[in-house]
Amino acid sequence: MAVKGLVRTLAVGALALVTAAPLVWMVNVSLMPKGAATTFPPPFWPDHATLANYRELLFAHVDASGGSTSYRIGPAILNSVALATLATLLGLALTVPAGYAFAKLRFTGRAALLQALLALAVVPAQVAMLPLFLMLKWVGLVNTYAGVLAPGLAGVYGVLFVRQATLAIPDEMLDAARVDGASEWRIFTGIVLPLLTPVVVTLALFTFLASWSDFLWPLIAITDQSLYTLPVALAAIAREHARDTELMMAGAVVTTAPVLLLFLALQRYYFSGVLGGGVKG
Repeated sequence: MAVKGLVRTLAVGALALVTAAPLVWMVNVSLMPKGAATTFPPPFWPDHATLANYRELLFAHVDASGGSTSYRIGPAILNSVALATLATLLGLALTVPAGYAFAKLRFTGRAALLQALLALAVVPAQVAMLPLFLMLKWVGLVNTYAGVLAPGLAGVYGVLFVRQATLAIPDEMLDAARVDGASEWRIFTGIVLPLLTPVVVTLALFTFLASWSDFLWPLIAITDQSLYTLPVALAAIAREHARDTELMMAGAVVTTAPVLLLFLALQRYYFSGVLGGGVKG
């Protein structure tokens, strides 16, 4: 048994090293001087670590359009933080009550609406982008953050995720609260939400990650460089600095590090919400 445990530990450790190697290389390349990563054979560790790539990326004026307009990546980071935070807060405010309503409340048309949601879940998001863009243009929301946020506020997967977790809450618990005179809002905020904490945190993490890393929809909906999110701004800079591997790896670190740290901080809730359903019935 001890030998099997040792072999299993070594196998898991080897797999972890293989998985982490690209991330470690990405960080190492971002700390290399210009041109060091393109030598042969390519180095894995920087001979002389430097933060010059990060200083250039965050503070220097970088030509991102091929013209006379200069652009810095710092504002794009702030744009992404604000947009992802708003998307998370507003998305939770809509999807969590909707998931609870589909699971525990009885109202006219609930079954039909649920079937419609299930049908929408299998439709690729790319199919709806053109109609969404035309609708946003019609109401004047193109090139605004409202236009970027609108399509994802009531995510179908979020509603279904919360509904599935809420079904595990015993009806007897909620009925007892109703008998005691508790309102539906009091039941939702005082009983359901505390039980759904791991699920809500997991959904918040998913929503934040999706908004933070979204590239295609902000690229379509935003035309003003001052409103660019981080992925769009990095793509714009990459067009002029495609061969600057060290600078691009610094951009990849800036994009990856916040969400990686956020995931590590909330992994306890994440695994509880995904594997355990978030509720003990």
